[in-house]
Amino acid sequence: MDGAAISFDPRTPEAVRDPYAALRPLQEHAPVYWSDALGAWCVTRYDDIQNAFRDPRLSSDRIRPFIAQAAEHIKDLVKPLGDHLEMWAVFNDPPDHTRLRGLMNKAFTSRAVDSLRPNIAEIVTDLLDDIERKMAATGSREFDFIRDFAYPLPATVIADMLGVPRKDVDLLKNWSDLLAKFVLTSRADPERYRLAAEGVMEMEAYFRDFVDSHDQTQVDVTTGLVEARDASDRLTPAELVANCVLLLFAGHETTTQMLANGTLALLRHPEQFADLRANLDDVDLIQNTVEEVLRYDGPSLSMVRVAAEDFDWQGQHIKKADRIFLFMCQGNRDPRIFTNPDVLDIRREDAKKNFTFGYGIHFCVGAPLARLEGEIAFPLVFKRFPNLELVNPDPPWTDSILTRGMIEMPVRA
Repeated sequence: MDGAAISFDPRTPEAVRDPYAALRPLQEHAPVYWSDALGAWCVTRYDDIQNAFRDPRLSSDRIRPFIAQAAEHIKDLVKPLGDHLEMWAVFNDPPDHTRLRGLMNKAFTSRAVDSLRPNIAEIVTDLLDDIERKMAATGSREFDFIRDFAYPLPATVIADMLGVPRKDVDLLKNWSDLLAKFVLTSRADPERYRLAAEGVMEMEAYFRDFVDSHDQTQVDVTTGLVEARDASDRLTPAELVANCVLLLFAGHETTTQMLANGTLALLRHPEQFADLRANLDDVDLIQNTVEEVLRYDGPSLSMVRVAAEDFDWQGQHIKKADRIFLFMCQGNRDPRIFTNPDVLDIRREDAKKNFTFGYGIHFCVGAPLARLEGEIAFPLVFKRFPNLELVNPDPPWTDSILTRGMIEMPVRA
């Protein structure tokens, strides 16, 4: 099949429901494909994506160009967004990325993450207790897995990690959802720029007050960010606030989707689910299950890069300033790397090779925390609700082209 004969539009209901089927022809016949619908290149093969993550010709700085080229009628709206997002490490190249990520790493350490293990288990247990109480009160065994569990767990965990009061979690979640309309490119909402700008300004105001009044004797990530030093360098007050927003935003969105998508995948594959339920005390299998659900249908669809110069790639000419979507989700299903990639296999030996959290210098700083939450949550959930089943076998999905998550996920225990 010639690449010119392929039509790929991520906006269609079919592509939103099953992006893998929509992307498969690209991976097979047009690994670097120009999409008129996106106005961008699409890259779908594992090796190409891996190389792209470390290619200096592909820039992570896609906020400044967008702001500079924004239409006049939205310039005033997007400027506060740009001023804020320019301070996120994920939207920077070296040396700025190296500096910001280095300071963040001093606070977001593996020791800080692992110390949360008992706290995460307690939060999971409390949420499951709440679900059981609600079911007993209503006489119904149905609940929404996202609303009642997959959202509040990571949101509460990252709030505790930052030292944010739990009573403010829903408020911060609402602002974060507004910001997501811009960062995660929700295409359906014409008000996304205005709403995202409102969300980021309100989150900035909240975190400025929070940081100013924060007890620096408290052992948490916020204290770590305040105290982070590299020689004489440290985060500026604005950078500190921006990175608190980043951690709050990224710390719940991805993990919510990982927990929900992973549970959906297991419920759709009864033999795999039965194998897992029979071995919930097998730590190695639980860890591998987390990796496999991340590979099979994880929360990351794609990541965007911008061409810093003209160059040729897989027979295509890339022009400076062209956008490139690295579809990690399809790289995770590349048959050149993974045997039977469209099959969920919780005992897959190379599941950890998945790209869900990125690669190289932009590997997600919160990946260890997300994995830990999955390793703790899945056994506790399935021990409590071993007969969990889907109420709606075809749940609705959000329309983002960067992340993959459901709007709701009704289940029956």
